[in-house]
Amino acid sequence: MKFTAKQISEILNGEVFGNPQEEVSKLSKIEEGEKGSLTFLSNPKYNSWLYVTHASVVIVDQKFTPEKEVSSTMIKVEDPYLAFTKLLEYYNNIKSDRSGIENPVFIGDDVRYGTDLYLGAFSYLSDNVKIGSHVRIYPNVFIGDNVTIGDHTTIFSGAKIYSETEIGNHCTIHSGSIIGSDGFGFAPDKKGGYNKIPQIGNVVIEDHVDIGSGTTIDRATLGSTIIREGVKLDNQIHVAHNVEIGKHTVIAAQTGIAGSTKIGSECMIGGQVGIVGHISIGNNVRIQAQSGIGKSLGDNEIVQGSPAMPYNDFNKSYVHFKNLPKLLARLDELEKKLQRKNIEE
Repeated sequence: MKFTAKQISEILNGEVFGNPQEEVSKLSKIEEGEKGSLTFLSNPKYNSWLYVTHASVVIVDQKFTPEKEVSSTMIKVEDPYLAFTKLLEYYNNIKSDRSGIENPVFIGDDVRYGTDLYLGAFSYLSDNVKIGSHVRIYPNVFIGDNVTIGDHTTIFSGAKIYSETEIGNHCTIHSGSIIGSDGFGFAPDKKGGYNKIPQIGNVVIEDHVDIGSGTTIDRATLGSTIIREGVKLDNQIHVAHNVEIGKHTVIAAQTGIAGSTKIGSECMIGGQVGIVGHISIGNNVRIQAQSGIGKSLGDNEIVQGSPAMPYNDFNKSYVHFKNLPKLLARLDELEKKLQRKNIEE
């Protein structure tokens, strides 16, 4: 699909400098631009590429003034990075715009869905599933009994949505994710074994939540595991039973959150973080990658390390830690000097 510079400027509310009829059909990085591609310039480090790129159209800041001739057509906007992000979203929506029910699929009893549904081949909708409008369900998706899915939500191939799960509007669930599997609940018996504790709760995912590939969110033992509005989860994250994650919190890959922990709003949690169960983490907390969280944290804390400590304390401690080999060598040398002195005496 081709777009002219004029059409793109209208989408972005920008101004064209050059040929308004210049056509593009793909997106590229500025250093890899070629004829027919669209790119952007927002970082001054890449200014020199503007004069040599072969991209047909370049989005630039409205205050930008070229130092020499530019062969590409420019579109000046208020924020080039945000404008290009908007185009990426627009392009992705066009590319993934599918509708209709493919064959074969299985649709259980009393399944209801809104307008403009896309249901990919080999998908399975169990009984009493309720699906909103403009939903995209890609091939090989399993959806269990009594699941509800809001409007404009996308579920990619191979995702598994267990029974009773509630998913809001404008959510994205990527391939291989498992939502609503049993929480890890076992009670030890007198013989040294373990008896399974039935997990009869569910998972509630509010609006505008993104869940990365291979992420697992366990159903609650009782009540709900809750992912609040605007949460963004990376790939391969584990959220255990009865966890609650507050609004607009973002969590990077390979993080594990143990059962019944409550995480506040607008937190940022790095990759490979481990969080124990039955604690609370406040709002606007920052947890650096590979940290181990073993106790509750208050609002606005910034921590790092395992066990985690305040970020500034960690950096000060690390200075001493990395100097330990030198300090040990100095101690060895002092011991040798003392031994020689004792021998001489």
